Amino acid sequence: MTDITTAGAHMRAELTSQPETWARAAGMRTEQALLPASGARIAVVGCGTSWFMAQSYAALREAAGLGESDAFTASEVPTGRGYDAIVALTRSGTTTEVLELTERVKGSTPVIAVLGDDSSPLVDLADTVIALPFADEQSVVQTRFATTALALFRASLGEDLEPVIADAQAVLDGTDDAALGAADQYSFLGLGWSIGVAHEAALKMRESSQSWTESYSAMEYRHGPIAIAAPGRITWQFGAAPEGLQAQVEATGAQFVQHPIDPMAELVRVHRVALDRAVGKGLDPDQPRNLTRSVILDD
Repeated sequence: MTDITTAGAHMRAELTSQPETWARAAGMRTEQALLPASGARIAVVGCGTSWFMAQSYAALREAAGLGESDAFTASEVPTGRGYDAIVALTRSGTTTEVLELTERVKGSTPVIAVLGDDSSPLVDLADTVIALPFADEQSVVQTRFATTALALFRASLGEDLEPVIADAQAVLDGTDDAALGAADQYSFLGLGWSIGVAHEAALKMRESSQSWTESYSAMEYRHGPIAIAAPGRITWQFGAAPEGLQAQVEATGAQFVQHPIDPMAELVRVHRVALDRAVGKGLDPDQPRNLTRSVILDD
């Protein structure tokens, strides 16, 4: 039986450290310069959480006019696209699909690895390594590594992260509405780069607390998924919402949640709500059901 006094202790320490790790990543100018230059055609890859952060980085980079930027889960990268570089994001550096992809493109497409474990096998395989060991984690459920990598990416694109860090610290210094952790179902929505963040929020709530979650582009939500909105359920928007969406959700009886802060900082709130929901159900999100720190496939 889970010890409620220690359940999620690693996750709590790690999620609350995010303002500090983001600031550190934002200052890593030398490492940021190792990322693809303006104009390069790139693919950003990862698995699970890292794939969602890849989606956000690719969307931000392309929107900034820095070059065509695609995002793929590592097992689905198409061949023959002629990318100038692949950015591989992985906390452990041991994920089978990422290692296999790196081996497959060796000598043809440079791979820039962004990872947490600087002693992992990927270090020797990749052409360039950007290590974030200070953001690595003991909890199976990722929080700070994913967002710290995204902070690094955002800073490399010229964004000022001080307001984002301030938003996250304000979330951590405050308290959450108890209703946020008591819903029967969650739908997380985003637009543009925050779609990846919405997908990650759904994954965090699902992994941590075994909850029913879904995630979508906010513009797509009305094309079918809104059918599940109902009293006792939450539709949670990251960033700006499409005009009229809040009223349409509230007409179903569902709760529409939106806070006027940066989506990455709002993800910190979801981390804490997911953790508290998990502990309240007697679960330990440091060791979630059926999951391990890294997916290593047998031959």
